Amino acid sequence: MSTVDGSTSTRERILDPVDRISEIMFGLIMALTFTGLIGAALGDGDEIRSLLLGAIGCNLAWGLVDGVMFVLMGLVARGHGLRVLRAAQASDPAVGRAAIRDTFDPMVNAQLDDDAVEMLRRSMLDLHMPAAPRLRKDDLKGGAGVALLVFLSTLPVVLPFALMHDVQTALRVSNGIAIAMLFGCGFQLGAYAGGRRWRSGAAVAALGAVLVPITIALGG
Repeated sequence: MSTVDGSTSTRERILDPVDRISEIMFGLIMALTFTGLIGAALGDGDEIRSLLLGAIGCNLAWGLVDGVMFVLMGLVARGHGLRVLRAAQASDPAVGRAAIRDTFDPMVNAQLDDDAVEMLRRSMLDLHMPAAPRLRKDDLKGGAGVALLVFLSTLPVVLPFALMHDVQTALRVSNGIAIAMLFGCGFQLGAYAGGRRWRSGAAVAALGAVLVPITIALGG
């Protein structure tokens, strides 16, 4: 359960399923851009080794950047929550109802009449309102989790190059692992969204196969 200032109870996951899966997908796409470059560098062991180290270093760096952004966006989200709470506790009920409606998805909003929103606004009148959003331990845990997910998603993709002597075989195995992981990410997203899991998995795998050459062509 979330509190007024956006903190979480011990039972709530710091990263929701979409956060976790999207970070894994990001790491996979980044790793695939490097393995794609490895395919163009076949036969040059030193260059392949440099590309592998670059893949690990790049994902580590972007994992750290993504982790920092996660912390900052958490503070921004809590700041927005405090703004909504201040509006709900303002003297003008119409202002409070409008602010509350802005927090809902349009599909949900269409089902809520003014009486339901007003009831919600009244329930917020006595809530304690911190002066400003504060950095919390869960923010740091979430940021570390994001960085770790991006970094760890690289390892299964680059591991074949460390274990296999034949680079061409390692490249095929690496790409197969990456596509399988992308399919798994899409499958889980489909399950979370209540859609068709297999179709979602195939769509994400195909999207990854399209994004990788585009990323390479753009110098990514």
